[in-house]
Amino acid sequence: MVKGRNEIERKLAELEEKILQGDPKSVGKQHDEGKLTARERIEKLLDPGSFVEEFMFAETQCTDFGMAEKKRPTDGVVTGTGKIGERSVYVFAQDRTVLAGAVGSAHAEKIAYVIKTARTLGIPLIGLYDSVGARIQEGLSVTTAIGKIFFENSITSGVIPQISAIMGPCIGVASYSPALTDFVIMVQGTGQMFITGPPVIKEVLGEEITMEELGGAKLHSEISGVSDITAKSDDDCLTLIRRLLGFLPSNCRSKPPRKGPSNDPRHLPDRFETIVPDDARKAYNVLHVIRAIVDDGDFLELKAKFARNLVIGLARLDGYPVGFVANQPMFLAGSLDVDSSDKAARFIRFCDAFNIPIVTLMDVPGFFPGRQQEEKGIIRHGAKLLYAYAEATVPKVTVVLRKGYGGAKQAMCTREMGADQFLLWPGVELAVMGGGGAVNVIFRREIEQSQDPEKTRRRKMEEYTERFSGPFEALSKQFAHASIRPAETRVRLIQALEILGDKREARPEKKHGLMPV
Repeated sequence: MVKGRNEIERKLAELEEKILQGDPKSVGKQHDEGKLTARERIEKLLDPGSFVEEFMFAETQCTDFGMAEKKRPTDGVVTGTGKIGERSVYVFAQDRTVLAGAVGSAHAEKIAYVIKTARTLGIPLIGLYDSVGARIQEGLSVTTAIGKIFFENSITSGVIPQISAIMGPCIGVASYSPALTDFVIMVQGTGQMFITGPPVIKEVLGEEITMEELGGAKLHSEISGVSDITAKSDDDCLTLIRRLLGFLPSNCRSKPPRKGPSNDPRHLPDRFETIVPDDARKAYNVLHVIRAIVDDGDFLELKAKFARNLVIGLARLDGYPVGFVANQPMFLAGSLDVDSSDKAARFIRFCDAFNIPIVTLMDVPGFFPGRQQEEKGIIRHGAKLLYAYAEATVPKVTVVLRKGYGGAKQAMCTREMGADQFLLWPGVELAVMGGGGAVNVIFRREIEQSQDPEKTRRRKMEEYTERFSGPFEALSKQFAHASIRPAETRVRLIQALEILGDKREARPEKKHGLMPV
């Protein structure tokens, strides 16, 4: 009996060693493509020695179309638990060296189990994608199992952080799984996502297109907005995952982890007040403002090249993670359009789900005008931003840097839209619309009938600007809490978030709201 057990243990150890080493030819091909293997990725991602693998010997049960001879242990995906910065996580990594990482029923069942168990335990989930797509030999069995992944991703949304890294192809219906997660990181040059591949497109549309053109990092980071961060390599991608996770709590019931800043909480760099020009017609880079305010200048921007007229990202104030939403005057003058509204709304809802306070830096001239925006549904998309801010119950602090006009002002979180603190820099202009448009409406007849229309228009512009320039009206009517000097911004934000740290806000009982999606 003992001898039999020892023999089994020996065979298991040999099989495990063979699995861990992998097929040398397949491993070499992966390296030739400039990519790490699934196990190398997990090893670099997690704290040394912390990975505990599960279901190593799982195999496809399909025997049709020659699958009996092709079956391999792990079924093309490595799953298990480990630690990142001493925090527990669940991870799965598709393995291109086993069955090309194709998603079969056992493969999909393993992923669905990982998502469900991570949710049950309240620990973050990280998926590393590198697969040729669904294993069509398994027919309905694989589509059913993939459906379980979609269900678990959806049910898990808002419970634990879900991070997806596209480190190779992510093709067909399987690409909907990372799209259902909170963050998508794509590796430049090797990561691709698309529903319909180049051969089908050529067959149906007669169009020649490469995988990179169809669904590479450039397309998804700049045009579609699917990707949140672009990594230069596998190593860079894994480093970014660790950095991103450092801002996030383990689940919706816990607070984000604090990391003490190395710089003085009250410190601001020299010449901070000159970053934002007084002249509202002059552009500036709001990233310089954010990096001057946050701890150690450390700001992780998300969707940096998509909808560039608005900036979102994560940073810390006095060690505490904070989400930033800011108009970017460098692009479209910082106005709001369809894409920027979607970009901000999704990020705000993420922050709200995971107890991350939101700081909004407002300098908005309005919603971007024009027929194209109206046809794309700026009313519906802009409403998402309004809805997201109103729905959010985390601490919300808004600072107006220069101006806020019309409905776009509300869309950037005013006091009536739920801002717990609404602070103004001196010289701000808050109005229904900019001076030029307002004067043309209010004084149109007077200007037209005057002997010198241009002189009259300039005079009326000066009157209008004087009337609405500065914080005085907003302060007198209690639309704003206070006017602050730019140099005070960092310390006032830290003070406000400290006071709001234990904020609790009750909402009407309901199943869920109906966001204008």
